Amino acid sequence: MSSSFDYFVVFAEMRTGSNFLETNLNALEGISCFGEAFNPHFIGYPNKTEILEISQAMRDADPQCLLDAIRNARGILGGFRYFHDHDPRILETVMTDPRCAKIILTRNPLDSYVSWKIAKETGQWKLTNIKKRKEAQARFDAEEFARHVEELQDFQVFLLNSLQRSGQTPFYIAYEDLQDLRVLNGLAKWLGVTARLEGLDDSLKRQNPSPVTSKVINAQEMIEALSGLDRFNLTRTPNFEPRRGPAVPTYVIGAVTPLMYLPTRGGPEDQVIRWMADLDGVIEAALGTGLNQKQVRQWLKGNEGHRCFTVVRHPLARAHSAFCHRILNKGPGCYTKIRNTLRRQFSLPIPEDTPGVDYGRADHRAAFEAFLEFLRMNLAGQTAIRIDGSWCSQAQAIASFSDFVSPDVILRENEMAEALPALAKRFGHAEPPVPAMAAPDTPFALADIYDDALEALAADIYQRDYVVFGFGPWRKA
Repeated sequence: MSSSFDYFVVFAEMRTGSNFLETNLNALEGISCFGEAFNPHFIGYPNKTEILEISQAMRDADPQCLLDAIRNARGILGGFRYFHDHDPRILETVMTDPRCAKIILTRNPLDSYVSWKIAKETGQWKLTNIKKRKEAQARFDAEEFARHVEELQDFQVFLLNSLQRSGQTPFYIAYEDLQDLRVLNGLAKWLGVTARLEGLDDSLKRQNPSPVTSKVINAQEMIEALSGLDRFNLTRTPNFEPRRGPAVPTYVIGAVTPLMYLPTRGGPEDQVIRWMADLDGVIEAALGTGLNQKQVRQWLKGNEGHRCFTVVRHPLARAHSAFCHRILNKGPGCYTKIRNTLRRQFSLPIPEDTPGVDYGRADHRAAFEAFLEFLRMNLAGQTAIRIDGSWCSQAQAIASFSDFVSPDVILRENEMAEALPALAKRFGHAEPPVPAMAAPDTPFALADIYDDALEALAADIYQRDYVVFGFGPWRKA
């Protein structure tokens, strides 16, 4: 086998046809694709424990060892599938290695989003027997879809720009191309293997072949929501789009008052949004949300004298809130997969289910301290788990705003009661409402477990936030 490559990576996302592509690649003699080798929650496939004698624990401790094993596998061209939320520690190595073949699989983001929603509803992620097909309709969520598109675009532009800068050429393949035998054999030729497919694998069946409008419960609402989006962002996930800024659809625009809130995740988002609605005497749904860059830019141009603001929270309080809402308490908002991974691989001492009466204050402090130690590793890029917006440094989050718009005002949470009404008075509100403060976390508030050791740990982990925003000890905040 003569090839310009030592190994390959398929850059894809959920519901883009990556399982079908992998199955056909594995049907070629001399090629082995090892699934989602760097998925932080499993290795290769959910029911596997190792790849090429590398266990998940070994991979998590040193992802390079698995990459080396795939690259050096004897007699085959090895590869794997990589999604945007897989272990980031190997991404730079892969992207800068010209001996790694890059296959970029894309799909219309609306189709992949609706397919993902249906799979979540039915629990059916693969279909091999058409008689066992489960049917369901999805509910289209405009804000959720906007975030979905934004994440895909950000990652696609990162891939595009990285390959441009290093002078590499990837093999682009669309979801619709997967049914073209000649395209897949062209991919085999590009990879440098002599084997060719005589036919496509028929073990996997397309699960939802009907038009997208029939797959959702609220089709008209979906059509109206999509009418304001730039069609190029929808139909061509953005191989040629210029670099985009942060998650613009999360911005919140006042219904009347020309204020725009740039949410810093993990902060008092609900309280600020409720205050903006009360300020203009409307319900929260009347505020501008889920907008794209074009719509926000038009708003900025049409509202001379506007003010953009964000609110930051004390790092220790923010970490505790993320712990309680995203990890400890199961239910809406919980990152279930990350929760399970933290319990299993990082020995986070929390119950299997939402804490009950036997979960005491001492248990809570110990669990939160262990979570802070995880954050230390996570923010240093030492874990396979993503650095989530709920606990990334706020200095970094706010710096990302500058790609699109910079906040005029950065408020601290403990200043909101005075600072937000003062901001509203600039726009003629004589008696603006006072924002509510966030309710204490459950099952225990930070005040129930606070001590100097936790403060010192947070100050070490979030040193930049403490310095940039002038935070002192939480008790004095």
